[in-house]
Amino acid sequence: MDGRVADPGDVTAAGAPPRLFSYGRALGAPLALWLMAASQPTPAQLTLIEQKRAAELAASRAAAARQHQAEIDAKRLAQARVTTTASLRTLEQATADAATTMSDLARRRAEAESRLAARSAELGPLLPLIERLSLYPAETLLAVPGSAQSSLTGLLVLKGMARQLEADAEAVRAEQAEVTRLAEAMAMQERHLTAAQAAQFAQAAGLDQQISEAKARSKDAEDAAAAAAQRAADQAGQAETLRAALTQLDTTRRQDEAKARADAALAERQRQDAAAADARRRQLALAQPAGPGLGDAKGQVGAPVAGSVVKAFGEPGDAGTTSGISYAVPPAARVSAPCDGKVVFAGPFRSFGQLMIVDCGGGYHFVLAGLDRLDVAVGHPVQSGEPVGVMPSWDPRSTANRPLLYLELRQKGQPINPAPFLRGRS
Repeated sequence: MDGRVADPGDVTAAGAPPRLFSYGRALGAPLALWLMAASQPTPAQLTLIEQKRAAELAASRAAAARQHQAEIDAKRLAQARVTTTASLRTLEQATADAATTMSDLARRRAEAESRLAARSAELGPLLPLIERLSLYPAETLLAVPGSAQSSLTGLLVLKGMARQLEADAEAVRAEQAEVTRLAEAMAMQERHLTAAQAAQFAQAAGLDQQISEAKARSKDAEDAAAAAAQRAADQAGQAETLRAALTQLDTTRRQDEAKARADAALAERQRQDAAAADARRRQLALAQPAGPGLGDAKGQVGAPVAGSVVKAFGEPGDAGTTSGISYAVPPAARVSAPCDGKVVFAGPFRSFGQLMIVDCGGGYHFVLAGLDRLDVAVGHPVQSGEPVGVMPSWDPRSTANRPLLYLELRQKGQPINPAPFLRGRS
């Protein structure tokens, strides 16, 4: 025999003889069980697998602990920068006040010099006659032929002219004195301005050092959530309007959150514990509010820069009514975050120049435009009052226009008046 037996239930449709099957098939189930048993990990292998998983979880927990500690340190150092910036703001305001006084003095001096020049031009043609009359009054009158009545009339006219000329001369002397006084005041104000700028720049140098150290720490602590925020900002930078940019930022954030949730679910199904934990952390970071919002913050938001408001919300502008507030600022003024939140955009945008958007939470976003330097990267949290950038420098002794910081507040994409939220109702 060849080891085959008939399979009684195996009959072809044409009534062919039953097929044969081997003893191996009869032994298939036990063999499969044996193969399955052979493929199961041994106790030693199970131990190694569990050890590997435990090591991965421990590493994930350690990374989370380091990130948590880094966040605590970052908040502490940010608060130190807030304090330094508040102190610097006082010095910047002194510079701004000195610059304003200097500008006002320069304007008044120019006006006085213009009046002096005009009066001098009026008196110029009369100077030879005045000089001759003062030296030879009788001869000058007698040199003009005419009757006694005409001479008397001329004498009376000359007396009136003399009084007017004396008044004009007195006015010229007063204008000359005013020009001299203003020049002396400008010289004194120049010393005040120089001292104010020196104090400002000295403290600004210390703040720059703090910012440089913060940037170094931030670079070491970059994570996937920050990278996702940068991707969102890059896409928002392609938008045509601020509202479209804010919509794009929100859409991209929701997409990244959904992807993190899907990545976590997939890793959990595949029993990749460390990957799942990382994805969950990324999901939570993307889902949590950027800040507390501004619902109850009326009158509690500090001005983002030293200086003075030159255009308020709703005033006429080049393209209709303004949607924000414009500040005239001192040279190289520091710009601070107006709220607790997260930077969601930082870079050039359309005609706004260097622009930063801070997500305050609750659908509120502050827009800051006109900066010369940005000191905080996209994706990083900020505290209210923390320095986020620097305005352009300029010479306060010149008559050139000051750089302007443009501040805009948007609620769910729509511009609203920031003034009710600002302390002092700027």
